[in-house]
Amino acid sequence: MRISLFFAKVADPRAPNARHLLCELLVIAFAAVLCGAESCQDMADFGEAKEESLRKFLQLPHGIPSHDTFSRVFRLLDPVAFEAAFRKFMAAVSARLGAAGIIAIDGKSLAGAFESGAQATPLHLVTAWGTANRLVLGQCRARGRNEVEAALQLVGMLDLEGTTVTADALHGNRKMAKAIRERGGDYVLALKGNRGPLYHAATALLARASPSTKPRTEAAHGRIETRQAVVRTVPKDWVDQFKFSGLAAVGRIDSVRKVNGKREKQSRYFVLSRRLSSLKLLDAVRAYWGIENRQHWILDVVFHEDRARSRKDNAAENLALLRRLALNTLQADSHKASIRRKIKRAGWIEAYLFKLLGQMR
Repeated sequence: MRISLFFAKVADPRAPNARHLLCELLVIAFAAVLCGAESCQDMADFGEAKEESLRKFLQLPHGIPSHDTFSRVFRLLDPVAFEAAFRKFMAAVSARLGAAGIIAIDGKSLAGAFESGAQATPLHLVTAWGTANRLVLGQCRARGRNEVEAALQLVGMLDLEGTTVTADALHGNRKMAKAIRERGGDYVLALKGNRGPLYHAATALLARASPSTKPRTEAAHGRIETRQAVVRTVPKDWVDQFKFSGLAAVGRIDSVRKVNGKREKQSRYFVLSRRLSSLKLLDAVRAYWGIENRQHWILDVVFHEDRARSRKDNAAENLALLRRLALNTLQADSHKASIRRKIKRAGWIEAYLFKLLGQMR
C-alpha cells in the first residue's frame, strides 16, 4: 500500500467544485513535512519550489495550492476519519515489517496548540507506539485532557493479537486491563498505591522475594542506574477478588540511581496478564520509555511540535497526525542517519525524497 493510496482513502470535506485534488494536496503537505516544513505557509513554499519535480507524479491541474488552501483543508478534514485511515495504513505497514511486539501507550500535549486565553488546556493526544519497529500505530485526542478515556478509546480501535501493551500507572486499572484483553493483547501495567487492595496484596506477595536477575546497569547524562526484577504468579482467586481481567502475575523492579553523588532507591510494581521471566519484565518496562525518547522527544526537538501554533478547528490534530506519519516514514527508512539528518537529506536530494514517498507500501 503506497502513501498515495492511503491519502486517496481520506474523504474530501470540501465542496465538489474544489480546484485542487485532495490526495495531491495531502501528498505535497506530507512531502513538505518530510523536508522540515512546520506550517501551511511552509507547505505552499515547498510546493512552489518543487513544482517541476512534483509534476513528475502529480497532475496539479491548477498548480500548487496556496497556504490558505492548505490551512482550510486541515481545519475541515475529519480527524477521526483521517486517523482511521492512518491506523489502517500502519497496520498494513506493520504486517509487512513484522509484529509490533510491545506497544506503549502514552499521552503528549502540544504546548502551542491552544485556543486564545486557554494556555492551560493545549491539545492533548494519546498515541500507541510499536516499540520494535519504532512506529506510531494510532492516535486519539484526549478531550478535556482526559487521557485515561482517550487511551481506552485508542486501545479499543487496535488489533492487539500477539502484542503486549505497556503503560504507566495512570492506566493501571481494571478498565484498561479488560480493554486490552478484549482486543487479544497481553499487558504489563504499572501499579501504584492508589489501586488500594490489589497494590497491597502485590507488595505482600513480593515482599520476601529476592530479585532473580543479574543487575542491569546503564549510565547516561551523569546518571547511573542499576535495575533488578522479580515476578511471581498470583493465586487463582485474585482475578475474581480484584476484578482484574486476565491477571496472571505481579512483578517488582528494584532500581538504584546515582545522580551527582546522591543514591536513590525505588521499587516499582506491575501487573501482568502473562507470566514473564524477570528479564523480559525488565525489557518490557524499558521498551515503554521508547515512546518518550524516540517519539515525543523527536517530535518536539526535531519537528518542533511544541512550537506549532495551528489550533483552529481540526488543524492541530490533523497536522500532528501528518508529523507522526512523517516520523514513521523516516524511522522505517534504512539509511543510517539521525531523523534530523534524514530530514535535511530529503530536502537536499530529490531522489531520496522520492524514495521516502515510495517506500511505505
